[in-house]
Amino acid sequence: MTHPIALITGASRGLGQNTALHLARRGVDVILTYHSGEAQAQDTVQQIEALGGRAVALQLDVAASGSFAAFAERVRAELTRVWQRERFDYLVNNAGTGVHAAFADTTEAQFDTMVNVHLKGSFFLTQKLLPLINDGGRIVNISSGLARFSLPGYAAYASMKGGIETLTRYLAKELGPRGIAVNVIAPGAIETDFGGGAVRDNAQLNSFVASQTAMGRVGQPDDIGAAISALLQPDNRWMTGQRIEVSGGMYQ
Repeated sequence: MTHPIALITGASRGLGQNTALHLARRGVDVILTYHSGEAQAQDTVQQIEALGGRAVALQLDVAASGSFAAFAERVRAELTRVWQRERFDYLVNNAGTGVHAAFADTTEAQFDTMVNVHLKGSFFLTQKLLPLINDGGRIVNISSGLARFSLPGYAAYASMKGGIETLTRYLAKELGPRGIAVNVIAPGAIETDFGGGAVRDNAQLNSFVASQTAMGRVGQPDDIGAAISALLQPDNRWMTGQRIEVSGGMYQ
């Protein structure tokens, strides 16, 4: 039996790692990328292998678009070496970082980082990997609830996520002839180390977020990893160009 293969960026920890493990439990093999956490990435590989899957970890800086062509060649080589295949099936553009700064205080350097990591990175990495994605495959981009509701301090970050949501619709339109479905998942506030782990570690913030959420609690990584994994199942093949918010009803 041939397992589908997913490429997940930023999957050594957090939501990316959780997504990788959920997919592995559903019989999907994984190519995962990491920025600097090689040990965490290899641990994730071992966890996937313990679940009966195959996985490899590759270093990638999603802010360095000049490296994407070489990265695509490394992916091609690993597909041949590990799977004896030429293409993979699912791309999850997950890698990212945040910045919290009032609009008046946001620096050009902070803004440029957000552009390079979230918008330019996803745009050109997807472009370079397109020849390696199977017809009938899937792409999932990651946005944020902050693209729908507005909280002070996230103007730069949320603007990029708004761009990702628009990009998703265009990719769905342009890749439709190849049968590639493209959707965007928008998490709400989640207990991870993202943004310094504030939602997870600051009890006051955690309580406030929970009070603004229909489900009455803050999100967990499992809430998002499970949703992305479910979106990539065969039953959802007719869904494309859609924004799916997974926030427990935050600010509904």
